[in-house]
Amino acid sequence: MHSRKPFYILVALLFLAGVAASVYRGIEHNVPFLPGEQVQSWAVDAKVSFQGTGEPAEVKFSLPNDPAFEILVENATSPGYGLTIANDSSGRHATWSVRQARGQQDLYYKVTLVPTGKTQVIAQAEPEAVEYNWPATEKAAAEQIMDEVWSRSATNLSFAQQLNKSFNASDRSQNIELLLSGNSAANLFVQMLNSKGIPAKKVNGLFLEDQRRRQQLTTFVEVYHQGEWLLFNPADGSQGRPDNLLIWDRTGKSTLDVVGGVNSLVSFSMLQDTRSALATSIDVLKNKDALDFSLYQLPLEEQSLFKGILLIPIGVLMVVFLRVIIGIKTSGTFMPVLIALAFIQTTLLTGLVGFLLIVAFGLMIRSYLSELNLLLISRISAVIIVVIGIISLFTLLSYKFGLSEGLTITFFPMIILAWTIERMSILWEEEGAKEVVVQGGGSLFVATLAYLAMSATWVQHWVFNFLGIHLVILAMVLLMGQYTGYKLLELKRFKPLAGE
Repeated sequence: MHSRKPFYILVALLFLAGVAASVYRGIEHNVPFLPGEQVQSWAVDAKVSFQGTGEPAEVKFSLPNDPAFEILVENATSPGYGLTIANDSSGRHATWSVRQARGQQDLYYKVTLVPTGKTQVIAQAEPEAVEYNWPATEKAAAEQIMDEVWSRSATNLSFAQQLNKSFNASDRSQNIELLLSGNSAANLFVQMLNSKGIPAKKVNGLFLEDQRRRQQLTTFVEVYHQGEWLLFNPADGSQGRPDNLLIWDRTGKSTLDVVGGVNSLVSFSMLQDTRSALATSIDVLKNKDALDFSLYQLPLEEQSLFKGILLIPIGVLMVVFLRVIIGIKTSGTFMPVLIALAFIQTTLLTGLVGFLLIVAFGLMIRSYLSELNLLLISRISAVIIVVIGIISLFTLLSYKFGLSEGLTITFFPMIILAWTIERMSILWEEEGAKEVVVQGGGSLFVATLAYLAMSATWVQHWVFNFLGIHLVILAMVLLMGQYTGYKLLELKRFKPLAGE
């Protein structure tokens, strides 16, 4: 006797692989697990203005590169200007250039972003702190402040926290007042941290608020600690990242540099919107040119075809369960699946009525053909032609009477219907009308349940967007294929024994 252990190992591997692939796609590619999910997106417009001096002008503007937000679409409006968007050692930036710029100049950059939830900023490598050379007039005061705060801290992080609090204390010392009179809080915070060998840099962030205009960037400080950058706001003493903050520029340099112009200024406007989570994840994958095995890479015509094909395993699973475990008899093994596919096109009620009418008329014609003693191939061919004629007739009558639902009857598989009529006719002759009703009714019952499963919105979403689910279905079919026990409907034979 062969061991079933390899079989169960195969089933378990298929099941786990299918679940893992589906979970990976949902988490890594942000594909929603349920249909109809929505995500919030932000449309941000940046307006760069300056006065041209009549000379060649070059404008370098930093672009957002924040792991907490994914860029869906970005474009720039700059009539007469050359535009280059680059990502190099100085970060992502746009460079506009023109041979002559005179008078008021306005350049626009537009970007659509969606939150990713990844607020943690991981450092690619451990940075080095650049020690700041204090002016003679500030050195003594700065060292006294750093020594006092250093004595109240235990780690680099706690030093940064205590220093940030001291800048915003209600009773801050005269030394801090002196230093803040000639330095911004962000600059002073970075200089003191670097002087103690703690890597820190200034970053510029934008607070996202719906329908706001002419907003400016806010300066924050990122402090390196154990492999990641932590955000501080020296202006108010807070630590951590607000939910509505977009880090626009992390280079630590100026966000806007203009050569050939004066009085430069950048302002921001923003608008919040809601969009499909599924469409968003697809756009993100396309923008990244990611190695994605989804069917969205195919042309729309092939996508539409696969949306129907990938529902067949669901119908097959229903048929296997209802026949092997429950014990329902059907006419043909997988004929109910094909009928269920037709029901998806025709709707359930129209499909049931159409199927019963076609089979009833077909059986009447088949009873006449049986008297002619035709060969099997000729008889089946005649039934096929008759089925086509019946479908054509019903379609024309539906059109004449204005019944648009009847026009969808053409979606029924004609060859399958012909074979169904042939099998039921033979079954009638051999087993009687009761068996025809049992198998025919069982086929319609299974087809109806398969239709309900295949037409569920969440099922259609899963089988198309999470291809790993088909491995799970395969594992379940293989597992049910090993079942050799009693079917549930067979247990009624043992009901009399239960009373003894």
